[in-house]
Amino acid sequence: MAIANVFKIVVCIVILVMVGWFIRPTSTPEDDHGLSVMSPVERDFDQIMESGVIRLVTRYNSQTYFLQAGTERGFEFDFFSAFAREHGLRVEVVIPNEDEHPIDLLNRGDGDAIAANFAVTEEREQFIGFSHPYNLVTEILIVHENEVDLYPDVESLAGLTIHVRRNSSYYTSLRRLQESGIDLVIETVSETIDTEALLGLVSTGEILATVADDNLFTAASIFIRNIAAGPSVAETNPVAWGIRKNAVELGLRMNDFISTHFQVREEDGEYRRSELMNVLRSRYYENPRAVLHNRWQVRNKTARGLLSPYDDMARRVAESVGIDWKLIIAVIAQESRFDPQAVSWMGAVGLMQIIPKYSELDTDSLLFDEEANMREGARILKQHLVHFAYLDSVNQMRFALASYNAGIGHVADARQLAIDLNRNPNDWEGVQVSLLMLMNREHYKHAKYGFVRGIETVNYVNSILNRYKTYDMLLARAAIDA
Repeated sequence: MAIANVFKIVVCIVILVMVGWFIRPTSTPEDDHGLSVMSPVERDFDQIMESGVIRLVTRYNSQTYFLQAGTERGFEFDFFSAFAREHGLRVEVVIPNEDEHPIDLLNRGDGDAIAANFAVTEEREQFIGFSHPYNLVTEILIVHENEVDLYPDVESLAGLTIHVRRNSSYYTSLRRLQESGIDLVIETVSETIDTEALLGLVSTGEILATVADDNLFTAASIFIRNIAAGPSVAETNPVAWGIRKNAVELGLRMNDFISTHFQVREEDGEYRRSELMNVLRSRYYENPRAVLHNRWQVRNKTARGLLSPYDDMARRVAESVGIDWKLIIAVIAQESRFDPQAVSWMGAVGLMQIIPKYSELDTDSLLFDEEANMREGARILKQHLVHFAYLDSVNQMRFALASYNAGIGHVADARQLAIDLNRNPNDWEGVQVSLLMLMNREHYKHAKYGFVRGIETVNYVNSILNRYKTYDMLLARAAIDA
């Protein structure tokens, strides 16, 4: 009888465990701010240095980050890239989708830092850490110039509907005003609508008011008419890079860098900025001619192509070969940064860095012709895609790009090593580890094709796929804005 009772108890426990398994939450719980409650991944400065890549979460606009003739620009991108160069790192940009929060992207490891004119707030500090500030901004109400006299102070905002993004610091500042007794109305908008776009809606009268940092308003007022600054809703907010709380060493390195470019003197509160910082502020916020040029680059999507000066050519070539034109542009951006006269130390030439001995062209000089070079590069890339056509689309593209960079022989060696290590040779995640191992003599001495700079190939593949994803986002956004 005792044994039977024990058996019943065990069965009940098993059933309860199974029920608990099936009814467990299927997604990460969220806090009151819409952020996922998750522990940050372990990826600090040493891991970033080992990968050679630091991933930047930012926004696409004419001050923060944008493409200019295929080249990445923007205040946040340029300043962050200066930090990356000091440590020999390459920057990969991650732009959140509408349903993605920058802090979630950071904590789950999709990005390593947030640089997007990101204000330090108590709410954000619950989830992430921050570097030293590199700017201090004042948040101000923005209304149509015909309405500005109606709002001389924050008390006058009672009853006013103000449009802001839910995950912005502006929302937090307005909530505090509500809590202080000012009966204003907060209307939230899509996370893909940036401050610049909201200022444009104020200009046209489509919304009554929004909030912007004073530096953003300074730049926007150069090219957006009929907007005026009302009262401040938050004073001297520090702007800093957001980092994971457990990325302690990365934070220290960032602080060392920032302290050489921005300081606030304790004796009088005056700002001291480096020459680099002053140049970037002028280029993206203060110089009317430069600001207008940057705005044109972002808004004019057809003059020279949204992604690069070679968009139309890439479309023609891609159609004739049968591959995605965005992939061609992504490869060109990585290989030559759109310089048709580029020549590498290995003798690779042109937009897609073709090595002459692998070309089918009659003369090597033709490789400096933009379209001829692009067609050769697309042909070679297509061959690699066909070679791996039996794989799923993501792995097919990864292995094709790896072969384009390192050669099909080195990729074959890496796949064989993966088999020897009981890993799947058709899964890039395992094969990229093999490529790294082939930089060590104990492994490459047994490989048919010998040593390969595996870290270069891994970074190459990941960088192009990241850029390809960014291109998809920009084209989708352009279609929405059209």
